[in-house]
Amino acid sequence: MANWDSLGTKGSVEDRRGMTSTAAGGLGIGGIVLLLALNYLSGGSVVDVIPEVLNQVAVAPSQDIDRTQFEGNDSYEEFATTVIGSTNQTWNSLFEQMKSVYKEPNLVLFRGATNSACGGAQSNVGPHYCPRDGNIYLDETFFDLLKTQLGGNDGDVAQAYVIAHEVGHHVQEQLGLTSLSRRAADQNDGSIRLELQADCFAGLWAYSIKDKGVFENGEIQEAIEAAGAVGDDHIQEKTTGRVNPESFTHGTSAQRISWFTKGYTSGNFSSCDTFSQTQL
Repeated sequence: MANWDSLGTKGSVEDRRGMTSTAAGGLGIGGIVLLLALNYLSGGSVVDVIPEVLNQVAVAPSQDIDRTQFEGNDSYEEFATTVIGSTNQTWNSLFEQMKSVYKEPNLVLFRGATNSACGGAQSNVGPHYCPRDGNIYLDETFFDLLKTQLGGNDGDVAQAYVIAHEVGHHVQEQLGLTSLSRRAADQNDGSIRLELQADCFAGLWAYSIKDKGVFENGEIQEAIEAAGAVGDDHIQEKTTGRVNPESFTHGTSAQRISWFTKGYTSGNFSSCDTFSQTQL
């Protein structure tokens, strides 16, 4: 396990796990998953569809959860707080170099479902960023699925990579880079470039802390394995038994690993300019 205590950073984390909600009305969870799957396999952009899908979800508080297990700051909340705080430190510094001011995000921990400015947050959608409220939504049980269904690494460095990737989308929104994806002639290509850039941004974060005694030898491999596990080709092969490159929206496993590694080895913001590249 990485030595997160060596960072001493703290960010904003809102723990809603003791207030788990369930979908009520609109699309049920099955409908959401089906809609997302159809959109994904038909070539739609997950970046564009998440707010629209979540807008169709109403969430109501569940009364049958043991809230006491989440009272106080548990180890996962401390971990998430430290990782978000560390990304804040990274991006505050980079924004300062760009003569700009970084607006720090809020990470919302939840179980099952919760409210968001995008209409609702569902575990089934996976970790995601809502540009309408600037929040990152995470149900940490997602990492169990990452390991059991996709064969990915669910270690703490892998989980930190996922958080840093979502922070990358927050950065893109602030810098106006998200609009580059929407203006792309090929919407799938635009979405892929956005996702790979967020991977590269996660690599920049990892670079910024690699000399602070956080990672033991080989631990960064957890992040690399997680990036590979969420490649379009790997997910499609695991879930459908076939690969359809025309429907890719996030990039292949090789591309995701490559762009994370590029950020991690260069530590250079300009190296993450996926939108000027002819070859990804």
